[in-house]
Amino acid sequence: MYNFEIEFSKEDRADWYKNEPYLQSKFWSEFKSLHGWKPYRFDVKFSLKTDNQKENNFTVSVLVRKFAKIFHLAYIPMGITLQKENSIIQDYKSDEYLTLLDEFSKKIKKFLPKNTICIRFDSPIDFEAPNERDEFVKNKFPFGSIQKNKVDIQPPDTTVLDLTKTEEEILANMKSKWRYNINLATKKGVVIEKATSKEIDIFYDLYLETAKRDGIAIHSKKYYQDLLELSEKNEGKNSPLVSLYIAKHENDVLASIITLFMPYQAVYVYGASCNIKRNLMPAYLLQWTAIKDAKNFGSQIYDFYGMPPTDDENHPMHGLYRFKTGFGGKNIHRVGSLDVPISWIYTPYKIAENLRSFWYKTVKKKLAGR
Repeated sequence: MYNFEIEFSKEDRADWYKNEPYLQSKFWSEFKSLHGWKPYRFDVKFSLKTDNQKENNFTVSVLVRKFAKIFHLAYIPMGITLQKENSIIQDYKSDEYLTLLDEFSKKIKKFLPKNTICIRFDSPIDFEAPNERDEFVKNKFPFGSIQKNKVDIQPPDTTVLDLTKTEEEILANMKSKWRYNINLATKKGVVIEKATSKEIDIFYDLYLETAKRDGIAIHSKKYYQDLLELSEKNEGKNSPLVSLYIAKHENDVLASIITLFMPYQAVYVYGASCNIKRNLMPAYLLQWTAIKDAKNFGSQIYDFYGMPPTDDENHPMHGLYRFKTGFGGKNIHRVGSLDVPISWIYTPYKIAENLRSFWYKTVKKKLAGR
C-alpha cells in the first residue's frame, strides 16, 4: 500500500519536538541508552503506491534491547505519530494507519540486529471509553502481522488536563474536595520544594516505602538520578524539563513526584509518599504546584499517566483512579502494546513475559495486601 524512504535521522527536528510525545523525544532515547537500550532514530517519507505524488513524513525513535545475550526486541513507544495536516492518514484508528505500522515494521527490519524477534508499538490509538477500546481490540486484531500483546509496556489508561484553560477554570473543573484538600495542605503548612538530582535519595527512600506498601516494581536509584541529571545537562536545548518536587511539613518529608514538561505534553512520571501525616494532603498540593508550573512552561496538556480503566471499587488501585480523575481531566483509553513478530523465538518469549507480568501485577500486589 505504501512506498517508503527511510534514513537515519541526522539532526533533531524542532518541528517534531514541539508536537511529539515525550517517549518519542531524542531526550528519552538518550536516557534509555544509559540503561540497556540502543536507540535508533529514523526520518521516514511515505506515499501511497497508487499516488506517489502525495508524500508525507514522520520521525520515529526505535529502542532496541538484547535479552538473554541471544535475541533483541525493538520497541517504538507511543509511535508512529504523524503531523496530520495534509496527511494521507487522518485517523489512528483506521486500517490505513494499522497498515502503516505493519508495513513499516517490515521495512525497518534490515536496519535492526539480525536476531530481532519482534517490533513492538505502544501506539497513540486512543478512545474516550474503555468499552470502545476493548471492542476495537477484539474486532481488529490480529491485523495483518500485528498482534495485540497481553502485556502493555506503557499504562493504557490515563486522564489528561487541558492546560490552555485558566487556573481558575482548571480549579473549577476539579471535584470540590480536591480544591479543599489543596487549600488544607497550604493552611496546615505543607511546603513544596523543587529539588535537584543531588537530592535523589529523598525521593528514592520514599519510593522504596511506596513500592513495599503497594507491591509495585521500581528501578534502581541510578535510573531516576540519570533522568534528572540528563535534563540538567541539556537545559536550554530542545529537551524536556524534568523536575523533582518534594512535599515537607516541619522536619518531615511527606511525598515527592517527578514530572517531565515538553511544549505539547507535561507528564506526571513518578510519585512516592510516606505513611505519616497523610491527613495533611501533600499529594494534592504537589500536583497543583506541578500543574501550575507546567502551564507556565507552556505545555498544552498535563498527563497523569496511568490508572485503572474504570471506577471499580474492587480494583486494587481504585484509590489511584479516584485521585487522578478528581482533578477534572479527560479520561483516555489507549489501545496498548501491539507486536509484529519477525522470529519464531517471539512465541516462547511472550509466554515468559506473560508469566513475569502475572507475578508483578497480581501475586506481588496480593502479597502487599492490595
